[in-house]
Amino acid sequence: MPYFLTFLFLFFALGCGKPSDQTQDPKTQSIESNQTKRILYFGDSLTAGYGLSNYEDAWPHVLTNRINAEGYSYQMTNAGVSGDTTSGGLGRLEWVLAEKPSIFVLELGANDMLRGISPSVTKENLRSMIRQIKSLYPNTKILLVGMMATPNMGKKYANAFNSIYPDLAKEENVPLVPFILEKVATIRKLNQKDGIHPTDAGHKLVADTVYLYIKPLLEK
Repeated sequence: MPYFLTFLFLFFALGCGKPSDQTQDPKTQSIESNQTKRILYFGDSLTAGYGLSNYEDAWPHVLTNRINAEGYSYQMTNAGVSGDTTSGGLGRLEWVLAEKPSIFVLELGANDMLRGISPSVTKENLRSMIRQIKSLYPNTKILLVGMMATPNMGKKYANAFNSIYPDLAKEENVPLVPFILEKVATIRKLNQKDGIHPTDAGHKLVADTVYLYIKPLLEK
C-alpha cells in the first residue's frame, strides 16, 4: 500500500484573509492576530487530500467552509502530510503550533498501523502531542480523530490499535471522532482506486462525520 507509506511531505497552509504586513500598523496586526480564530488540521494523506484534483476538496476545507457558512469566522491551516506517522507528526508539531490554533484537529496513526508499529508507541506519540499542545496553549481545544486497523493486520494487533483512540481520549479528556472513515470505508464508489483514500464525494462525507464532533467546540 504505497499510497500511505510514501514520504511526500506536502504541506498545505491556508491563511485566508490575513492582513498584509506592509499596509497595517504592527499594533493593529497584533490585536487582530490575538482575535483570530484558527482551526489547524494535523494529519496524513487523508487530511492532505491525497489523489484529489483540487486540494480544496479535501474534508478540512469542506468542513471549514460549512462552519463559516453557519455564521462562524474561522481561518484554517491544512497541515496534512502524505505518508506521515505519529513519530513524524511529533517531530513537526512545534513548527505548526506557531499558527496558534483555537482548535487543533489531530488525525494521525493510519501509517503507523500499516507499518505494523507497536500500538503502544503510537499511543504515546499521540499523548505527547496532546500534552505539548495543552502545555503551550492551554485554551486550545483538541479534537482527536480515530482510525481503525485493516483486517489484514490480525485480530490481536487490531484490538490493540483500535483501543488507542477511545482510551487516549478518556485518559487525556479530549473529544473523539471514533472513526474518520465511518461513512466511506469499504464503499467502492466513495474511494479512489487504491480503496482507501476517499473521492471528492467521500471527503464530503468525512466532513459530515467530523462536523458532529467539532461543532460543540466552535465559538462565535
